[in-house]
Amino acid sequence: MGKKVLIGMSGGVDSSVSAILLQKQGYEVIGATMRLWEENENSDSKKIIANNDCKETLENSENKQNNAVKDAKKVCEKLGIKHYVIDLREEFQKRVVDNFICTYLCAKTPNPCVECNKFMKFDAFYKFAKELGCEYIATGHYAKSFYSDKFKQYVLAKADAIEKDQSYFLYGINKEIIPYIIFPLAEFKDKSEIRKIAEENGLEVAKKKDSQEICFIQNNDYISFLKQYSNIEKFSDENLLAGTNNVKNSSYNYNDKENNKAENNKGKTTKGEGNIVLNNGEIVGKHTGLINYTIGQRKGLGVSYKEPLYVLKLNKDKNEVIVGTEKELYTDELMANELNFLIDIDSLKNVSMLQNKEQNIEQQEIEIEAKIRYRSKPAKATLKIENDIAKLKFSEPQRAITPGQSVVFYLNNIVLGGGKII
Repeated sequence: MGKKVLIGMSGGVDSSVSAILLQKQGYEVIGATMRLWEENENSDSKKIIANNDCKETLENSENKQNNAVKDAKKVCEKLGIKHYVIDLREEFQKRVVDNFICTYLCAKTPNPCVECNKFMKFDAFYKFAKELGCEYIATGHYAKSFYSDKFKQYVLAKADAIEKDQSYFLYGINKEIIPYIIFPLAEFKDKSEIRKIAEENGLEVAKKKDSQEICFIQNNDYISFLKQYSNIEKFSDENLLAGTNNVKNSSYNYNDKENNKAENNKGKTTKGEGNIVLNNGEIVGKHTGLINYTIGQRKGLGVSYKEPLYVLKLNKDKNEVIVGTEKELYTDELMANELNFLIDIDSLKNVSMLQNKEQNIEQQEIEIEAKIRYRSKPAKATLKIENDIAKLKFSEPQRAITPGQSVVFYLNNIVLGGGKII
């Protein structure tokens, strides 16, 4: 029997085919599905880890999560491998959902998939794999992990299917586990190849549609979600100081900088009406609450002006939506915090990425490519780190750089790291 690998089974075709490929490569494959979120779930539910005998725990609900569990279980039965269900709902609420809510309430745009990968799929899941005695974990992500002779370490890189590459969402994971991650779909270039393998192996999920939405938001309606789960009608920065007590089941903590900002701006909210203004302060309309707007938005502003206007910035302190022309959406600089690097600084020195090997990285600029959102094209930029803040200067101005979103740094196709845009 080969080395043991725990594969994350979502009930979709990608993870199902990944399990098949691992079997063919000689691994002892075990499947596991993470139970992360359920509508109207019982808040008193206890954390459980169940194996193939988990039928009784699934019969009480018919939501998408349970359908995913059932589909994954069927695939595992078809392949003759064990299947586990890991209940991570409490952790998911804390790490992903609360973060999502609080980021929006701070007039920023969150990226829940980054948080989910960091804390759920490549942390909690990895720990469970170790409990089972597995040496590796695997997922159906389109990405690569391999040992780089150039950097003299294991690296995370883009998949061969560049248009489906998901490495952008993975920059936040712990670099120490990269040697123990397998991405079976790394070298596939077309989704039709994946579906063909599923059909050839008689899997019912062969024609199952890909999931495009945030898993815990129905119909992509995040506004309704925020109103339902954040108690947003009563939210204010005064509550923020108290640890976001108005966010249901919230355990998300703000740092001192955010708390000080809240202290100076008590009573201001993201839900109340306010002014829509130009950069010069001229009032051109009224908005219906900051959570209803995103950077780059044009439609739905309800503003009549001599030329098309776009959302440039959300000013929570003044409860203002700042708008301007499309040209004003472009900027060639950004800053990011909450940084995570997957390449060791010593490795950068070894390949002469740093001009002066004797200087600290915080004293130098690195030539990189950066993506400011998942669907954006990589753009050439210089990166400089100062006091744990990344400062990027792009060769060409970028459109609609959005606070709260992730910026990811690449060295060719290899992920250097990334951070949250501020």
